[in-house]
Amino acid sequence: MKNFEDLESLRAEFDAMSNNRDEYCADGSCPTEEGVDLKDYPSYTEALYAKLVAPHVSGIYLSRWDIKEIAGTAGDSMSIHPRKRMFELLMKFAVSQERMQLVLDALEEHMEDKIGIYREIAENFPHSAEIFEEKIEKAEHTIRLFPQIMKEYFN
Repeated sequence: MKNFEDLESLRAEFDAMSNNRDEYCADGSCPTEEGVDLKDYPSYTEALYAKLVAPHVSGIYLSRWDIKEIAGTAGDSMSIHPRKRMFELLMKFAVSQERMQLVLDALEEHMEDKIGIYREIAENFPHSAEIFEEKIEKAEHTIRLFPQIMKEYFN
């Protein structure tokens, strides 16, 4: 039953995103250059925001509720704010190597759940497989960046 609810939730999220494309980039969260080095940003938080929260880069859309859930899993209590502000607060929580690892672990778990849903949709609706395979590849690539993020952030 949970998979059906997850699938319905993802469908609603996908429909909302399709109908409101401008809303998802209105806050400047959709940069156009994917190959930019993290050190090219004014702050590391902005670099991570561009790499982790922009769905066209990470393959996964993180809603405000998703960020709140990720924060809760990592051990932080957070109110709902604009997405960018919530991500900044999450990074303020992740000031130690241990806390950052908790945040990245929670983010990875969230992304793996979404990847599972994407795979299920691609399997059940083969004509959509191409679209979801691209998202899965981006999400898996993002997850593989986590050790590099830890290294750069704390060295």
